[in-house]
Amino acid sequence: MIIVMKHNATGEHIYRVTEQIEKWGCKASISKGKECTIIGVIGDVRMVDRERIELMDGVERTVKILRPFKLASREFHPLDSVFRINGVSIGGNQVIVMAGPCAVESREQLLETAYAVKMAGAHALRGGAYKPRSSPYSFQGLGEKGLQILAEARQETGLPIVTEVMDPQMVPLVSDYADILQVGTRNMQNYALLSSLGTAKKPVLLKRGLMSTMEELLMAAEYILSNGNERVILCERGIRTFEPYTRNTLDINAVPMLKQLSHLPVIVDPSHGTGRWELVEPISRATVAAGADGLIIEVHPRPEEALSDGAQSLKPERFASLMKSLKVIAQAVDRTI
Repeated sequence: MIIVMKHNATGEHIYRVTEQIEKWGCKASISKGKECTIIGVIGDVRMVDRERIELMDGVERTVKILRPFKLASREFHPLDSVFRINGVSIGGNQVIVMAGPCAVESREQLLETAYAVKMAGAHALRGGAYKPRSSPYSFQGLGEKGLQILAEARQETGLPIVTEVMDPQMVPLVSDYADILQVGTRNMQNYALLSSLGTAKKPVLLKRGLMSTMEELLMAAEYILSNGNERVILCERGIRTFEPYTRNTLDINAVPMLKQLSHLPVIVDPSHGTGRWELVEPISRATVAAGADGLIIEVHPRPEEALSDGAQSLKPERFASLMKSLKVIAQAVDRTI
């Protein structure tokens, strides 16, 4: 349920409404817009007396939200969510590009990549310090040493860093280094991790699960939002289908659909979505045209030597070429890069 306050409702009116909601055992989440304030009622709303609420001072009306995801829904938050990370706005008119290697392999490899993507126009540096892999024998990342290298790259280039966190116990450590905490596809429904990230002070990039629906992605986001963290970025990264020619099937439909259902920023991972470097460029252009708020792209100076995901990584010169073409696409849909 949401409660729409009158445009002239005072802070005292809002306080009284939230106080009453809490007496009924629910939580109140306040969203302030230009025209009015909306209060989301979270919990068992069967105890909430809608008629009583509508008689309170400052209340215009109550509306029942039909979607199972409440805080993530556009009904609760009609305007797009926009938030800043180290001077970069995510969810606004500018399309944000996060780029870097799948995994941090060495200081030299990461710094070389960081300078290259920075020069090409990237807004953030991605890189995995911890790598959940299908095989226990594959490279698992450098751990905290990788986080330290990422922090050095941020200091050198000024780029905020995006890196993955795998379990609740790791959240404080990774938060000490990262600017954006990434939830990988395998952990999209790790509810203990999602709840822990809800109390973190850092934005969360939430990747869609391998075989998850859009509603399941939004319900995963709801765990983070309901625990107090409003800075969530949704990421479409392809889903498992019967098609063998690509690593996954990237669902471009998800971009406009998620934007219709939710106020949260939506970005796309064309690297994991296709698994093939030669497809990353056309798919990147298509997703910007479809309305994506950003891209997260794998870039490696020597993909043939990469310890993970070399086949889907762009070389720096290809990435620089892609950034130039993306500016043209963004301009065509009234956005910037």
